Amino acid sequence: MKQAYIIIDMQNDFIDGALGTKEAPLIVPRIEALLQAAKKDETHQTDFIFTQDTHGEDYMDTQEGRKLPVPHCIRDTHGWQICRDLLPYTLMAPVLEKPTFGCTQLVEEAAPYDRLVLMGLCTDICVISNAMLLKAYFPEKEIAVRSDCCAGVTPESHAEALRAMKRCHIDII
Repeated sequence: MKQAYIIIDMQNDFIDGALGTKEAPLIVPRIEALLQAAKKDETHQTDFIFTQDTHGEDYMDTQEGRKLPVPHCIRDTHGWQICRDLLPYTLMAPVLEKPTFGCTQLVEEAAPYDRLVLMGLCTDICVISNAMLLKAYFPEKEIAVRSDCCAGVTPESHAEALRAMKRCHIDII
């Protein structure tokens, strides 16, 4: 079975920057441990795919900027960068820039895999958007979310998003 770990928006602004939460830094070492273990596992092929929330200087003029007036993940800023602990893993993986919650490029990148495992930030916005997008395109693929490797805007919204994904036949592990 060929699987991909999809690491969603593990960027400085979502961890300890403009939109950081106290829960977000806690998942960084968990994700890093999973990626390290996958690299060492010779019995399974696991590839990595990263997404990177990417906005321009005109962020406040966009619909998202009007509804969430907190500039974040502005291209080429510190907040836009993948966090330092996970950055080395991007050298062996595609990094898909996305201007909105869901990443349509992810569909093409995920197509060759039998199993897709999502993790990252934020459970209740970008993780759920991408999980649902993938489920819509690939209703028969095994799609899972690592709940211990995700954090939401709040613990309550994290739990609510996990429940919603489970109802849509996305495995919560």
